[in-house]
Amino acid sequence: MKKLRRSMLFLPGSNAAMLSTSFVYQPDSIMFDLEDAVSIKEKDSARLLVVQTLKLGIYQKMGIETVVRINALDTPFGLDDVEAVVRAGVDVVRLPMTHSAEDVHQLEAHIERIENEIGRKVGSTKIIAAIESAAGVVNAVSIAQSTPRMIAIALAAFDYLVDMQTERGDGTELFYARCAVLHAARVAKIDAFDVVYSNINDDEGFLREVKLIKQLGFNGKSLINPRQIELLHNAYAPTQKDVDHAQEIVDAAIEGEKKGLGVVSLNGKMIDGPIITRAKAVIELAKMSGVRR
Repeated sequence: MKKLRRSMLFLPGSNAAMLSTSFVYQPDSIMFDLEDAVSIKEKDSARLLVVQTLKLGIYQKMGIETVVRINALDTPFGLDDVEAVVRAGVDVVRLPMTHSAEDVHQLEAHIERIENEIGRKVGSTKIIAAIESAAGVVNAVSIAQSTPRMIAIALAAFDYLVDMQTERGDGTELFYARCAVLHAARVAKIDAFDVVYSNINDDEGFLREVKLIKQLGFNGKSLINPRQIELLHNAYAPTQKDVDHAQEIVDAAIEGEKKGLGVVSLNGKMIDGPIITRAKAVIELAKMSGVRR
């Protein structure tokens, strides 16, 4: 099974204490933010802090994927961010405000040049595109398919809702964007991250939203608070009942194959290829994440 990407924890690149200790929370991915979370006067110092953190390799040793959200390439800071973090060995560069595939190609050209200059394997630096505008949502399929480096696309709510001239509500305002981004990810066979849930004191509301995006099919969610990680991971874990039923399906399929049966049934219901594939995925997920408490 491919890498789990349930949680991507945002960390301000200017916060030295958080950069040096947040591996203890064990998110699947950690995102050092050089963009919105960092003031203009702290951009250079934050970049240096993130580079030093990457070079220490603490997160990589813990099996946590490292991501850096750079500043947009049309700002005075974007290219310096790319130069620094790729040379420091970041796993993934997150491109903000991705409106089109051309935005991705521009970033990729810089990454490939740097990889060649430092002798890093070409293609080893991956990309996540942040979809934050109406144009990005409309172009989500071409963005998702723009490069083999693309491992995920992430919907970001604030700027998207400003662009749409609306605001956060019951989720209706995000439904089309969520579906568009998710379908684009599935077409490209990459992961999809849902938006941040900003009310860190509302666990009930957070879990309602997690239930929704899990049902839709998102791989995971961007997070701004470490205490949301355990809630998210537990919600995404299969129940023991799920695992037991999945094992029954797999066992029945194996037995049917041994007997040369073209059609296999379990408890009076036919078991076909997609059901068996899903059952195997549930079992594998339980091995990686444990079962839901």
